[in-house]
Amino acid sequence: MRIEIRSDSVLLDGYVNAVGRDSRPLYVKREGKHVKCVEQIEPRAFERALGRADNVDLLLNHDENRKLGSTSDGNLELFEDNIGLRAICNVKDPDVIQKAKENKLKGWSFGQCVQSDVMEERADNIPRRIVKELEIFEVSIIDNRMNPCYLGTSIEQRADGNGEERFTEFRAVTETFAGNEKAAVDYSEFEERIEKLKTAE
Repeated sequence: MRIEIRSDSVLLDGYVNAVGRDSRPLYVKREGKHVKCVEQIEPRAFERALGRADNVDLLLNHDENRKLGSTSDGNLELFEDNIGLRAICNVKDPDVIQKAKENKLKGWSFGQCVQSDVMEERADNIPRRIVKELEIFEVSIIDNRMNPCYLGTSIEQRADGNGEERFTEFRAVTETFAGNEKAAVDYSEFEERIEKLKTAE
């Protein structure tokens, strides 16, 4: 994660998840039981999910009471490139700025509802789950109180708008994706959008 501390904000730029790469072993609920597996997000799955999403919130540690912004607020940009899901955000929360100064920001996590997946058997008896379609509704900045490492940090069940229950799964990452150079990003357009939103208030 690139961290750039400004006078009244902090700019964060990094990968929320690398697509097409195995996670560490984790447990997922499948057909009524918990199954140990590794997991991959299929390339372009995030791109499709973002195309369907009206908004994605930016939280601290998955805490809905610590909302730091969103794509609709204009201070969070999400896109999928050849490495994975990349996030760029500008946060003005004093607590987050202080944590950045103290090197306490550790990585990213995201919340997903899996819509389509397949299981592949592997030689080591731990199957690979490939997530083909998902819904993404929030990404989180993770601080030193959590330990992100592309693990399933929690799974909860909630009802959707139709009253049907579905599983929400959280995944976190602190990986540095060696061998893949991040493309340089010109932040000027992103910062201009933030300034326009501020003047419109």
